[in-house]
Formats: sequence, structure tokens, C-alpha cells
Amino acid sequence: MPEGNQAYYKRPEIVQSPEEALTLLKEGNQRFVAGQTLPQDVSEEKRNSLVAKGQKPFAVIVSCSDSRLPPELIFDQGLGDLFVVRVAGNVLGPVAMGSVEYGVEHLHAPLLVILGHNHCGAVKASVDGGEIPGSIGAIVAKIKPSVDLVRSSGITGDSIYEHVEDMNVKAMVNEVQSSPIVKELLHEGKLRIIGAKYCQETGKVTFFE
Repeated sequence: MPEGNQAYYKRPEIVQSPEEALTLLKEGNQRFVAGQTLPQDVSEEKRNSLVAKGQKPFAVIVSCSDSRLPPELIFDQGLGDLFVVRVAGNVLGPVAMGSVEYGVEHLHAPLLVILGHNHCGAVKASVDGGEIPGSIGAIVAKIKPSVDLVRSSGITGDSIYEHVEDMNVKAMVNEVQSSPIVKELLHEGKLRIIGAKYCQETGKVTFFE
């Protein structure tokens, strides 16, 4: 139980507006940055309620698998709040895209966030090149077009990593819009897509609005 009279974090059961969903993420991240996260209800009653009533996440988050940026923590959200798809480099392929489509079409999440971060190992591997073992090469291949675009702009030195991180997020925002399911939801005004980037040092998420 929460200490004292502090209540559990609770958001509206149904969030239909992309704007409301984005506000919830921003407010949660502000609490995280300030070290003022709220107690989350992980009780048996909560778990059973989610089973009985079904999940109603208000946002789909496509994020990197990096262990240092779990979306539920950095957005201060709890069980049933976020539908998270985690892939190294926050890249999209057929399976990840299918998960996204399930979240926005079947679960009716009104917001889709492509979340990158600084000091991304997948981006660094893509920029540095060299021999890539196993299936890791498939991740690098998805990021390489962003590397080529940044290099073609004349950017060099260590700043190239940061620019590729940003470009890769924007590329995935563009790619997810190629899904017919996503296109239809965008056309109907039922979905918003936005890119974002997490800073590991500050804990702050910057949205590319």
C-alpha cells in the first residue's frame, strides 16, 4: 500500500483523444525527471480487473530494447497503461509492425510514439560499420539509410551519432505510416503518431512536435 495518504496513480479508464494521451505521457515523464513518481497498483485485484475487463492501453510505444529506458518507468505508467513494442534500435519490421497494428486497431490506442534515445548501441554499430554477427545485421540494415542521409549532409565527428538517432526515429515514423491500417486510422482522426527521444542523463523525453 502507498505510504501515508498518498493514493495510487490512476488515469481515466478510456482515453480516446491523442492529445489527452500525450498529456498523460508528458506529465508522467515530468514526475519521473523530478523523482516524484506515484505508487502503482500492482495488486491481485488490479491484475484480475485487467483480465476480466481487458486491456485498454492509451498509447503504443515503439522503443529500443536498451535496458536503461523501460517506457513504463520513464513515463510513470502502470499495468495496462502502455502497449510496448521493444526492438533494438527502435526499428520496425513485419512482426513489430503487426504488433503496432494490433495496438492501434484492435486495442484502439489513440497515440503511437516512436521512442529513440541517446547513446544508442544499435545506432553506434550502424555508424561504425564493420563485421556484424548473426541477425544483428538486420537491425543495422534498417538504420543504415539514416546513416547515409546524415553523412550526405556533411555531418562528421561524434555528433553524427546524435543526428542518426534523430533521423532513425523520423524514418520509423514515416515507415509506420505506410501501414494501410495505420493510414486509415490517421485518415479517420483516431490516431496520432509522434517521434520522441529519451536523454539518459536527465531522464527527459523530448517529443518531436
